Amino acid sequence: MDSQTIQHIARTLATEDDMWTTSTLPSTAQIDSFIDTVRQIVFLPTRDEVIAVTLIVEAIRQLEQLISRGACPDDEATATAHRFAEQLPELRRLLRSDVEAIAERDPAAQSLSEVASCYPGATAMLHHRVAHCLSLLGRPLLARIISERAHSLTGIDIHPSATIGASFAIDHGTGIAVGATARIGHHVMLYQGVTLGAKRFEHDERGRLVDGPRHPIVEDYVTIYSNTSVLGRVCIGHHSVLGGNLWITHDVAPHSQVRQSKPIQHVGFIDGEGI
Repeated sequence: MDSQTIQHIARTLATEDDMWTTSTLPSTAQIDSFIDTVRQIVFLPTRDEVIAVTLIVEAIRQLEQLISRGACPDDEATATAHRFAEQLPELRRLLRSDVEAIAERDPAAQSLSEVASCYPGATAMLHHRVAHCLSLLGRPLLARIISERAHSLTGIDIHPSATIGASFAIDHGTGIAVGATARIGHHVMLYQGVTLGAKRFEHDERGRLVDGPRHPIVEDYVTIYSNTSVLGRVCIGHHSVLGGNLWITHDVAPHSQVRQSKPIQHVGFIDGEGI
């Protein structure tokens, strides 16, 4: 291909389109490097302040670069990165509570280090808690990019706007989906395939989707077993247990146990009877 043809292609690609942002999106490697630095801050068992300072400074630098790539002024990027750094002690507390909750509920877990390093639930929550913090700091696109990185790594899809309390445990996790307006309390456990989703979408008078509360509220000390879907703005009361393979579209009272009814058992089929 000659240089003139390449220049023509480049000119076509560089044509401005008002439908698209002109910001430069961060690479996967940059996202992974930033998350890895936060992981070290949160999980490294060190009391060396020099190491901690080094990691915090690096996290601030990496976040500044990620934000500034979105055509954000340097001073604004710096201010946001510093506000994020102020949240690191709380992120550390929440993420360590998540790892402890997973370890306590999984007899196969040999150590907290194993859970933090190997379990997809820990990886998903590391990304989610960072993404949720950035969403609250006014960086929704970066937050969504981080959450989707976790989705691709673990198969766990948690919207960064979802609110999740402390000691949140995920077992296995593949196929979990948590919507943007979901509210999850403390000491909640979800198994693989659980969906906290919307039942339907409201429209305004012009037919446009309305961004209102549409996902479940799950109160404290709730366990939801695999492949159960909880849909709509319903409330699952505290200390409840939802069994597997359920379809829940109504409120569940506190201290409830919901499970599938047992099928009627027939002893054989005679002349078609019982079919």
